[in-house]
Amino acid sequence: MTTAPEAAMDPATAAAHRAMPYTRLTDCGMSPADARTLLEETAGGRPWIEVARDLSTRREKAADDALAAGHRLTALQHTRWAIGAALFAQMGENEDTPLKRDLYLRYDQLVARYAELSGPTMERVEVSHQGGHLVGWLRLPADGTAAATVVIWGGLSGWGAAYLNTADALAARGLACLLAEGPGQGVPRLVDGLHLDEHAVDGFARFLDVVHADTRLGEAVGVHGNSFGGVYAAHLAARDQRVGACVVNGAPATPRLPKFRTARAQFASAIGTDSEDEMTAVLDSLLFDPARHRIACPVLVLHGGQDAMVSDPSVQEPFVRAAGVHGELRTWPDGEHTLYNLAAERDAVVADWFSDRLIP
Repeated sequence: MTTAPEAAMDPATAAAHRAMPYTRLTDCGMSPADARTLLEETAGGRPWIEVARDLSTRREKAADDALAAGHRLTALQHTRWAIGAALFAQMGENEDTPLKRDLYLRYDQLVARYAELSGPTMERVEVSHQGGHLVGWLRLPADGTAAATVVIWGGLSGWGAAYLNTADALAARGLACLLAEGPGQGVPRLVDGLHLDEHAVDGFARFLDVVHADTRLGEAVGVHGNSFGGVYAAHLAARDQRVGACVVNGAPATPRLPKFRTARAQFASAIGTDSEDEMTAVLDSLLFDPARHRIACPVLVLHGGQDAMVSDPSVQEPFVRAAGVHGELRTWPDGEHTLYNLAAERDAVVADWFSDRLIP
């Protein structure tokens, strides 16, 4: 698709277009038509948040109309598209302002509406942590029970239900999926003030507690971290024997503060400070060294050859080396960051891989 060249846009809009291209918009739930509208209208000068919020409201109204007419499946589809647009509306605000919090809570409410319409196959999960709550959305197979479970989370900006499409692929293969929001992410950060720190992996481990306490979810559990969240997944797999398989998608083994202002602002919001020393200390605590962090379970690392954020496969190879003979790197030469542009293929590969390793 064609939009105005970056040189014709104001810097903030150009940055939004780079961070949220058409492939990412559709991967994380927007209607293809709405994604084109968002990019075209913002390139033409309309504010990003305004356009995305209007698109979400329009889809929500269409869902209400469909439900009133007795068309539940159509209502579900429009609600999914409303969720996608609401997700990217809040992404238009990097800092944790009252506006971002309100936009994210509206997104969360839409996910709750989708879960209600979905019936018993989707429900909200909360787990206490450091005086607050971590949250997630549990997606179950159609019969309400699972042979095993995969816990999925994102990184600095895409969280929780952004990965509903991956959850669908897992559920279709008999696996449950817990779409998690840990420290520094989503509702835990924006509502309870739980930021990313040196003990963040402890927070993600709490979701393993949830899985093992639920008799519907099978005994085996895998973890899947996207973007920066892949670092947490690798650390958790290295230290927690309950993890039976691990996927790392587009993550740096040696995280550093980025040069770009937008990405640095996202780190500052996740960690809860703009102090470079404090941010560096947290990132140093997350350095993944395969000599010290050995992983006993199978590990699959996904890499896109066109990933501007994790440009070289060597950045992710430490995760493979940590698993020894159980480590595997798969590269798509044309893949963007976290394989946005190959979403359906990526989800099929991941779901098959987890199924082969977690289901007896």
